[in-house]
Amino acid sequence: MLNYSEVDSILRALVEPTRRQILERLSHGPATVSQLAEPFGMTFAAVLQHLQALEACGLIRSEKIGRVRTCRIEPGGLTPLADWITERRIPAERHLDRLGQILAEADQSPKKSQDQEKDEQP
Repeated sequence: MLNYSEVDSILRALVEPTRRQILERLSHGPATVSQLAEPFGMTFAAVLQHLQALEACGLIRSEKIGRVRTCRIEPGGLTPLADWITERRIPAERHLDRLGQILAEADQSPKKSQDQEKDEQP
């Protein structure tokens, strides 16, 4: 059973474009807070708030060595969200498959009745 509070916190974190860009950057490897702040033109404190939100929901982790804080992607951080999506995708795909079958059967029905009418004519 999924923990919906995990999914909710991940979605809340990902709604912010800056956080998604930070995750994209971290997908290429670890980076310091200074390296992450540079392309955004925002204060160090503002970037730290974004990083704290990402870390709180388990998408990244950070470690401080001396005065340098380095961040990296947390393996499996998106797993709760991926599981939630999969739980919804599978039933939806089944419904679409069934709809496809119904439409295919409906498409075949008029052809059969027309063929039968031709056979029945003298």
